[in-house]
Amino acid sequence: MSAEPLPPEAVSSPDNSRESEAGAGWVCQRPGTFDELLPERVADFSWRRPRVLWRSRNDVLARLFGDPSNDIRRRCVAALRDRGAPAAFTVHRADPEFSFALLGDTGEGDRSQYAVVPPLLNAAGDTDFMVIVSDVVYPTGDSAQYPDKFFRPYKDYPAPIYAVPGNHDWYDGLRGFLHVFCDLDADCAPPPWRGPLSFLPRMLWRGPGEVDGAALADARGRYRGAPGQRCVQPGPYWAIDAPSLRVVAVDTGIDGVVDRDQGRWLREVSAGPKPKLLVTGKPLYVDDEHHPGEIEGGGTIDDVVRDPAHHYVAAIGGDVHNYQRYPLRTEDGRTIQYIVSGGGGAFMHATHTIPRTRVVDEDDFRCYPLRGDSLSRYSKLYGRWLRLPRLFELTPAEAAAAVEHRLGIRSGRGYTDSEGGAPVPSRRARLVAAMLGVPRDGRHRPGRLRFPVRKLPQRFRSELADWDDPPFFKSFLRLDVTGSSLRIRCHAATGCGDQETAPPCEDEVTIPLR
Repeated sequence: MSAEPLPPEAVSSPDNSRESEAGAGWVCQRPGTFDELLPERVADFSWRRPRVLWRSRNDVLARLFGDPSNDIRRRCVAALRDRGAPAAFTVHRADPEFSFALLGDTGEGDRSQYAVVPPLLNAAGDTDFMVIVSDVVYPTGDSAQYPDKFFRPYKDYPAPIYAVPGNHDWYDGLRGFLHVFCDLDADCAPPPWRGPLSFLPRMLWRGPGEVDGAALADARGRYRGAPGQRCVQPGPYWAIDAPSLRVVAVDTGIDGVVDRDQGRWLREVSAGPKPKLLVTGKPLYVDDEHHPGEIEGGGTIDDVVRDPAHHYVAAIGGDVHNYQRYPLRTEDGRTIQYIVSGGGGAFMHATHTIPRTRVVDEDDFRCYPLRGDSLSRYSKLYGRWLRLPRLFELTPAEAAAAVEHRLGIRSGRGYTDSEGGAPVPSRRARLVAAMLGVPRDGRHRPGRLRFPVRKLPQRFRSELADWDDPPFFKSFLRLDVTGSSLRIRCHAATGCGDQETAPPCEDEVTIPLR
């Protein structure tokens, strides 16, 4: 079961970012209709605010003093089993042909999240179910945020919605997530930390808030109360089993480590010749790096995926807020599609900082937004903040030329100069590209100048660069399963009204299942 990516001409049209600046959303013919979906009062949410970062402090505490997610999950899963969760945490479907939508990292509750809704409904509103992979609600997964950040945005999606928790959903001990998706109200408190500095996490750890069950029931009834929209998923990790494909979803907690019990479940549910698709809170390949996903007690998630006896054809993860695809050839001759799909609504992680790929051939790698569009967007933001637009701001064409020059790659949009050759970037464009983190030929060479922006963690470079006006460069997936194939399409959500009815298809791959 191998999969070969389709050539660009098979998935591109004049309406997507690989063909034109208008397709990327740089030129909007009319505003989007998503503003009509927003609540009367939209919470003023910004990652630049210390209060928001402070509320997310559990991430830092977990990395410094140990992640309690595994212990909390074990307690909650035990409570779900006692309540009678389905065997093997699996939902069964009888029809071998089905389709579903997938989007990741959705819940900021602002314009960038709601901008995804109209194109999602137009391109995937007829699917059988939806999967949200990672970070359903920002910044801390509180149950009080679900009405405006989950129930209301997807009120018109007619089918059930399943979810995989992300690290932000875990910052309240997963209490809100379990109440909404698993119908479990339990405070599975972490065990006490031990050690000479244990007083710090005990003192600073942000515990779960109270769950207002009546308010959540009211929101569900008002927005997603139709019988076809209701579902209760088995747990924070689960599987959907159909005759032609099994979808396996794993919960990676805060720091990406899967607990021993979930690891045993993953190996058991992965056994057998049926083709499988992994959905995970954290991607296994991202930014040209391999993150195999540790399993408590030994082994990794990717060990399970690569095992030829398990017949995985793709692995899709959220957490990083853009789209990336790596068609990786295994030693036994199969191709596994490793995909990042975290562009469902939250701030955009830059793609121009992705080096020239070595995990796969650069010509086989796909990302959205294109590196040049990412650099152009960031240059405009820095120019505005620093009040130096003449220095920083790059047009999409200038940015694409600078990326092409520094990485030694072909521009995704294929700009040419007056003689039909590759454009030569100006010194200013090359300087801005270096300052904003575009690697030199895919790596930094000894002795070359390094700019401090490159050394900043990507999460802070990108979170500080949040914006709420088009082009948003958001994305979602539509997956169509038949008895013989799985087709995955990445659609763009630019925020432009003229691209809502037929959202651009930025990438497509068809995977044989037989």
